[in-house]
Amino acid sequence: MSEAVLETRGLSRSFTQGGETIDVLRGVNLSVGPGEIVALLGPSGSGKSTLLQAVGLLEGGFDGSIRIAGEEAAQLDAPGRTVVRRDRLGFVYQFHHLLPDFNAIENVVLPQLIHGATQDVAEARATTLLTALGLGHRLTHRPSQLSGGEQQRVAVARALANRPALVLADEPTGNLDESTADRVLGEFLRLVREEGSAALIATHNERLAARMDRVVRLHEGVIEAA
Repeated sequence: MSEAVLETRGLSRSFTQGGETIDVLRGVNLSVGPGEIVALLGPSGSGKSTLLQAVGLLEGGFDGSIRIAGEEAAQLDAPGRTVVRRDRLGFVYQFHHLLPDFNAIENVVLPQLIHGATQDVAEARATTLLTALGLGHRLTHRPSQLSGGEQQRVAVARALANRPALVLADEPTGNLDESTADRVLGEFLRLVREEGSAALIATHNERLAARMDRVVRLHEGVIEAA
């Protein structure tokens, strides 16, 4: 059996607020296999975003183990976390967070240049991804000239640009109407599968979660079913 792309053991996170300790994550054990697309399902406040922040190495303060592509990452220093995020992870959020002064292709080229790709290689890769997402005719449009669904497609292409082992998505269609959300998610899932990446996708939508390979339910910081 291939080694898990993501594995957490005993992952916990607590905050102190008004003198009271709040346990947001309570010993989360989770595994995502190579090429597997897992829905992280739970209501608002269940800890989904905190879990994604943890496995995305976006902040510290967590207890437990986080292994990404076989590497223990929980205790890495800031430069080490940056390297893992750059080399192993891709991110898609509810809001696209595109750079407003850059057009679609430039938004997808930039992370590749940071990763060390040449301009020609990065542009070719960006064009391939955006065309696969139906945006071949919108490459030179800035985010303000794109619809919400188009903006999110660019964000998907950006997340996959560096061929990550794992894509993390936090309510990636939550800011779209139902019809657009269905189309964007379908294209997202198709492209992730074609690229061979694994994905952990947080959502509160049962219908969207059912389209993924497996559903993991998070309730009050605890995995209820996997």
